[in-house]
Amino acid sequence: MKKAFIQLHIAVLLAGLTGILGKLISLNAGLLVWYRLLLTAPSLWLLALIRRQSIRIDRRDLWRIFGIGSIAALHWVAFYASIKYSNVSVGLLCFSAVGFFTAFLEPLVLKHRIDVVELFLGLLVIAGIFLIFQVDPHYKTGIIIGLVSSLLGSLFPVLNKRILRRVPSETVTLYELSGGFLALTALMPLYLYLFPAPSLLPTWQDWLWLLILSWACTVLAFNLSMAALHKISAFTVNLSYNLEPVYGILLAFMLFREDKYMNHGFYVGMSLILLSIVLQTLRLWRRKQLRPA
Repeated sequence: MKKAFIQLHIAVLLAGLTGILGKLISLNAGLLVWYRLLLTAPSLWLLALIRRQSIRIDRRDLWRIFGIGSIAALHWVAFYASIKYSNVSVGLLCFSAVGFFTAFLEPLVLKHRIDVVELFLGLLVIAGIFLIFQVDPHYKTGIIIGLVSSLLGSLFPVLNKRILRRVPSETVTLYELSGGFLALTALMPLYLYLFPAPSLLPTWQDWLWLLILSWACTVLAFNLSMAALHKISAFTVNLSYNLEPVYGILLAFMLFREDKYMNHGFYVGMSLILLSIVLQTLRLWRRKQLRPA
């Protein structure tokens, strides 16, 4: 059990590292995600073949999963663009708005009632982001793109829920990343026309960060999470991922000293967002405790 918790928190820490690597890689957001998928998707296919993992899938599910993977790829592009236009801390805080959008989208897609408490906690996050937006207007573009990223980020897990009832999560991830890569490849000429890049090729340092991003923060993190799931519940895994923006912001403060460029408004806004995360964590934990065994 102890080993499983260590594996899980290493996976969450690696997930929090993605924002840091997005700042370090000199490529624009679209190319960054394209190269990430270029390295990640074949690695997952190789692992699937080595493990003799079942990769058969119904054709209708295949196209749905490819579509969801395309949304995931666009979410990543917007996430890294948010970081490029602002900084890691702001990009990660905007990512926390996923809960607000999920509170609306999940009932709409899955046809059930809106959870008023989740909506309130989501509004608390939006209030924190709005406060940062008001006090730090030079982050305006990054915040707007970050909210688009959160909207897309809230959509693909909701759409995944029905698919995961029929298809194993490992297979879904394999096809989603492949679909995201194919979609982004098709969109890349238009993207580069709208957002020209000084260079299409990564530097040697970029290759190093891309390898860490693809193999450590994606492939290794996913496998650690799957290994932890054999010993601890999916509920605990999902709950632990609430720490992802916290880890990422602390790393940004340590590595880039982003705390030096933040004023009191940022910290008040961040406190509201962290309060929302803590309250949601406590709420889910209490609900789990009250649920009959």
